[in-house]
Amino acid sequence: MSSGRRIFIGDVHGHYDGLLRLIEAIAPSSDDQLYFVGDLIDRGPKSAQVIQFVRENNFHCVLGNHEQLLLEAFPNSKVSHMALQAWLQSGGQSTVASYSKPEALLENLAWLRSLPTYLDLGDIWLVHAGLHPKMAIQEQTHHEFCWIREEFHSCTQPYFPNKLIITGHTITFTLPGITPGALVKGQGWLDIDTGAYHPRSGWLTGVDMTQQQVYQTNVFQRKSRQLPLAEAVVHIEPSQILARRQLLHS
Repeated sequence: MSSGRRIFIGDVHGHYDGLLRLIEAIAPSSDDQLYFVGDLIDRGPKSAQVIQFVRENNFHCVLGNHEQLLLEAFPNSKVSHMALQAWLQSGGQSTVASYSKPEALLENLAWLRSLPTYLDLGDIWLVHAGLHPKMAIQEQTHHEFCWIREEFHSCTQPYFPNKLIITGHTITFTLPGITPGALVKGQGWLDIDTGAYHPRSGWLTGVDMTQQQVYQTNVFQRKSRQLPLAEAVVHIEPSQILARRQLLHS
């Protein structure tokens, strides 16, 4: 068993320079294990470099909804024009622009298809968006694992009795009462997507679960910070999510 740290990186969204500053602050050793929560690509300026960095270092990564959108645009290495337009309109244009040659993007499709939808790490279950609290794992697909939001966040009890679910996907400040940069913990889950691409935030987050430390760099302001996990996390109750859902649908 490795004696190194387990480090989890939130949604990068093409912000390669910010990722490098974050990695420099974390200073991982060869014994450490780095895990990415998906959404390496889109919206930011250097998605190609982010993919290359993760691939070359053999870091672990689960499939995000933006990777899924890209894969749906090129089923069986063909082009689905409707899916392609959906991906481009969701931030894919910046990903295309980050490649000097279109064929270089296509060369990454096999690697992207190899990404798992989740990783079971024993006491931690890593997935991009979450899972449906009323469905067995074997019944769920990339639709739940890559896209779910409110049904997961409003669950009233942990899905697993002995595992923490770590996710990205939902920018934390979009949850009720959360300020930009804060992490959010609910019933058995921890959301570490602090909105690196979003102009209201800019914070890219790395969480060292072994030493219970949070590392953050701001991709717009070029500043960094480190703080204990307990100080970075805001706990949210299912009732807060449910109240917002009722307000939005009233």
